[in-house]
Amino acid sequence: MRHFLATIVGLIIASLTVYIFESLIGHNLFPLPDGADPLNMDWLHNNMNLIPIGMKVSVVIAHFAGIVVGMFVAAKISKQSKIPSYIVGVLMLLATFFNIIMLPKELWFTISDGLFTIVGFGLGLALTSNIIAKANTTDAL
Repeated sequence: MRHFLATIVGLIIASLTVYIFESLIGHNLFPLPDGADPLNMDWLHNNMNLIPIGMKVSVVIAHFAGIVVGMFVAAKISKQSKIPSYIVGVLMLLATFFNIIMLPKELWFTISDGLFTIVGFGLGLALTSNIIAKANTTDAL
């Protein structure tokens, strides 16, 4: 049950982290133009060039941070298994790559978003391994 809870909470925290970086920080620092409808896929397809570069950078940071924080939280809750972190990481990777495929973007944005998400996954794996190893060491003492 603990691993299931770790997975669910990890996903929620990962999603919340993405939301904070994209919406609360990105939209406030780099507002969209008047009349923008970021929830409308047609508007996004036709107006990606109107979205400020800073907002796009905040999306890349959001995807990186979301995967790292989600995997970290899942590992902290699980304490025994890497599987919840793997599930969180893979689902966040899939969500990012789905986003990359679905929306037309500049090459720099596509590459950086994909690359930083993969790096975030790697960092999440390293953090997960450290957390699980420390928990196992503490349990052995």
